[in-house]
Amino acid sequence: MEKEVLQNLLTEFLVGVSVNDYDIHDRFWAEDLIYTGSGGDRITKQDILNGLGEPADDEELAEYYSEEVDIKLYGDDAAVVAFKLVANIPLENGRFETLNFYNTGTFVKRNNEWRAVAWQATQIPE
Repeated sequence: MEKEVLQNLLTEFLVGVSVNDYDIHDRFWAEDLIYTGSGGDRITKQDILNGLGEPADDEELAEYYSEEVDIKLYGDDAAVVAFKLVANIPLENGRFETLNFYNTGTFVKRNNEWRAVAWQATQIPE
């Protein structure tokens, strides 16, 4: 049951990220998040929220989805979600560049909601 809840949360999150949805970021990340990006930068939830802006009407946004999802539960209130993130990044010529990352998120259940408290992203070399 909880694995399904986490899988659905991840799917909903990636759909929201694909349209730059502020509310889905706010819901997904814990206030005390530690996020280490693939470039080695360590950021907070507030850094992520501050970086979101309204896309221009004609701006094409990246599309994100998950593959190879592995969810491990630790008791009733902790979980690790590891997966391959596929990012289709629009290019100016109308084509897309596809990037792949291994992402690992640590989730804690607080007030009956799962929230990501730690995140690690690693780009997979081509």
